[in-house]
Amino acid sequence: MEKKRLLLILLIIGTAFWGISYSITKMAIGDYSPAIFLFYRFLLAVIVLTIIFWKYVRETNLEAIKTGVILAIPMFLGIHLQTIGLKHTNASQCSFIAGLTVIIIPLLKLAIYKTNTSLKIWVAALTALTGLFIIAIKEKFEINIGDLYTIAGAFAFAVYLITVEKHSALKNLLYSIVPMFAFCALFTFCIALTENHSDWFPKNDTFWLGVIYCALFSTAYMYTVSNISQRYLSAERVAVIYLFEPVFGAIGAFFILGENLGWRLLLGGTLIFSATIISEVNFKKDKLLIKKI
Repeated sequence: MEKKRLLLILLIIGTAFWGISYSITKMAIGDYSPAIFLFYRFLLAVIVLTIIFWKYVRETNLEAIKTGVILAIPMFLGIHLQTIGLKHTNASQCSFIAGLTVIIIPLLKLAIYKTNTSLKIWVAALTALTGLFIIAIKEKFEINIGDLYTIAGAFAFAVYLITVEKHSALKNLLYSIVPMFAFCALFTFCIALTENHSDWFPKNDTFWLGVIYCALFSTAYMYTVSNISQRYLSAERVAVIYLFEPVFGAIGAFFILGENLGWRLLLGGTLIFSATIISEVNFKKDKLLIKKI
């Protein structure tokens, strides 16, 4: 099989891993501490990524460690907030709301860097907000606390991606991947220490299977495949594949957790997914292209 086609298939499988991880995480955590779950997830990911990226780990310097800290803060906040959100809302709902990150990025850039924002971004933002309103706002105009955590996590992920974009233009971030997840593990460990009566060694097999799944597939697998893919596939093609994460998230929640995909979720999710596509497609080209985030 042609190498590019194989990598494309591996990326599609990876977005399925990402989407399904919402259901796996919700099922694994149950009544346990999200911070302890994430600590083990990050710790195992660090061990695996150290083996995979040993060449870069050996050459890690103080500058790479500093960059790892800078990247770890928004990544940790994004994952931690959305994991807490999963305890209070449906996995399918969480996956679609998390997709707002793509819309938030250009709006944050407009606010921070005063960059020009095209009309399609405003159309996409309005479409996404409409979808969010349909999903999250209930009959009495109340919003689930889990949805608020997920929205906050989406903002944190947006900051993370903007930070990655800024630093990747100046240096090779492969040297900072392991330090970044190491600091994420440290942050979650510190939070877990502040929690009273937390069970550090759950006897539930589902908890540990969730840790292994998220560490190996949602973290180590995707970071390895995406880094290799960038050598052979354009960022435009990779960005298209990533758009399917919330779709796999909804499918996973339906089959794994038996969640009911009601009309609110289907309609609102469709609007958010459509907004994501609108924000990425360049309508001025004869051939539809996906711009680099």
